[in-house]
Amino acid sequence: MSHPPDAPRVTVVVVTWQGRHLLGPCLESLRHQTLGHRLLVVDNASTDGTTDFLAAQHPEANVLVSRRNEGFAGGVARALGAVDTPYAALLNNDATAEPDWLAALVAHADACPEAGAVTSQMLLTDAPGTLNNTGVLLLPSGYGADRDLGEPAGSRPEPGEVFGFSGGAALLRTEAVDQAGGMPAPFFLYYEDTDLSWRLRLAGWTVRYEPRAVVHHAHSATADQQSESFAFYNERNRLLTLARCAPAGMAVRGATQFLVTTASLTLRRLIRRPAPDVATFRLAVRLRAFRSFLRLLPWAVRGRRAVVRRASPGVRAVADRWVGRAA
Repeated sequence: MSHPPDAPRVTVVVVTWQGRHLLGPCLESLRHQTLGHRLLVVDNASTDGTTDFLAAQHPEANVLVSRRNEGFAGGVARALGAVDTPYAALLNNDATAEPDWLAALVAHADACPEAGAVTSQMLLTDAPGTLNNTGVLLLPSGYGADRDLGEPAGSRPEPGEVFGFSGGAALLRTEAVDQAGGMPAPFFLYYEDTDLSWRLRLAGWTVRYEPRAVVHHAHSATADQQSESFAFYNERNRLLTLARCAPAGMAVRGATQFLVTTASLTLRRLIRRPAPDVATFRLAVRLRAFRSFLRLLPWAVRGRRAVVRRASPGVRAVADRWVGRAA
């Protein structure tokens, strides 16, 4: 697709659900960006007056309204289908960006044509001077984790390569995302960035970190990480990510370990031994997550076959070397 030379080269995508109270600061920070851009807001069937607010206060926003809540992953997938710029930037509705955020991301991507994504330096709003993340790590267990969570701001001052981007604030090269198979809409929430990062690598792209691209994030302002909903999507989507992207042995071990842990928790309750009273270890949540995983497994296997077709053995080996790296 040709792109007019004087048109914006990046579209900023903001997905929201019942987030009218958050959108003001977020979108105001985008008004102050030093780089021109398009703005696309996906409203996931909000009933809190979001569309009226956008029409009155932010007429610069193009708005896509979903008939139902499709989650963050579904909202981004819907937005990417409407993006015609070389880059798409993701920004959480509970985040605000420093004025040079977008310019820094695009400059980094321009300088690194092999980069499929560039992630930001995200700071915690409720803990000033503290990092939320500088990208995503992939642990040996297959869990994704925030890189540098809790470390002082600026402790990762140099740009460089990371395993994955954080979907809360990152730049995506639309060509690369298309080649990697797009955003996994069925994930709904969580792990969509880990999954896409892994598939970008398997498609031969890299993921980079840019410390000058600074965002302030009200962590979990839109989701309770102690909730059963968080536990359900977190556990299910980790298993789906492994099924879609991981070496076969790692994917099987992940599913097996999940079942072993669930059986152990069941036994502890049967013999009246104490078990952690957190959502992740509640049997009903775990069983529901695994049933949903099994229901989506055929879709995941089809996605895996597409990934394997695109990735050469050498590329797969490079991607797999990132598993469990601490940096």
